[in-house]
Amino acid sequence: MATISAEKIASVSLKDADRDPDAFAEQIGRSFEEYGFAIISDHGIPDALIHRAEDKSKAFFALPDEVKRKYHIPGGGGARGYTPFGIETAKGGTAHDLKEFWHVGRELPPGHKFRDHMPDNVWPEEVESFRDTFLELFDTFDRTGLKILRAIARYLRIDEDYFVDTVRDGNSVMRLLHYPPIQGEPGSHVRAGAHEDINTITLLLGAEEAGLELQTRNGDWLPVCPKPGELVVNIGDMLQRLTNGVLRSTPHRVVNPPPERRGFSRYSMPFFLHFRSDFRIEALPGTVPPGEQPKWPPITADEYLQERLREIKLV
Repeated sequence: MATISAEKIASVSLKDADRDPDAFAEQIGRSFEEYGFAIISDHGIPDALIHRAEDKSKAFFALPDEVKRKYHIPGGGGARGYTPFGIETAKGGTAHDLKEFWHVGRELPPGHKFRDHMPDNVWPEEVESFRDTFLELFDTFDRTGLKILRAIARYLRIDEDYFVDTVRDGNSVMRLLHYPPIQGEPGSHVRAGAHEDINTITLLLGAEEAGLELQTRNGDWLPVCPKPGELVVNIGDMLQRLTNGVLRSTPHRVVNPPPERRGFSRYSMPFFLHFRSDFRIEALPGTVPPGEQPKWPPITADEYLQERLREIKLV
């Protein structure tokens, strides 16, 4: 691994989005343009809620396999409930990732036009207050993500509220991740193979345990090292397409721990914030240089999601 300083990845307080919105937008925008990542403190997600969610997540993953598998939905693409160890594989990869996870999605009322894109959540009866905890965390992630998107809009010199409608009732997913202890030599398997995220932006809690790395423009791998409680935010493919590559959806991975840490689990909670299903993703005005064509053709958010889910073997 190259020895690169992480100092240029923006590490900012979300409070600055109110105190000095232009400076905040410039800091994270430049970081997203160069690295695709930023680290954000003072994000407004209460510590008590984070700790409660971490406890509920650990309690679920500690259940016996036969209990967890009750909540696996065959043919569901992992959209809701439990996805067992050994299924998800990074795009272009052949070795499955060393992880299991649970998905919580948006709750929609009966008759909503996106109901056919978003199945109902399922909830484990074995973990008390699981549903209430994660619906509260989902809503909090949603609000925090919108505040970050407002700063991104400011950086892009478009209306600050541009993203409000694009993500309203979006197909966002919160993932509870467990990377179990590694037994023996992992061979070609890693905790999470190099990949880009599908969605608009990702907000990640729980990256304090070493392992997360991003790939720089010159191909080196750079550790991402937030302090406890800080939020790691990265650009997804959908926003990269919308900005014609101005903002980078950067390859990233979770490498296996050193031998002395292989006996320990790793937990994290990413929130994949999505555009609404019928949103047409096409290059924003001003992002395509004069005389050039957009790098990608228009596509709806749901069409793109389904295409990518097939690539990572979830559908």
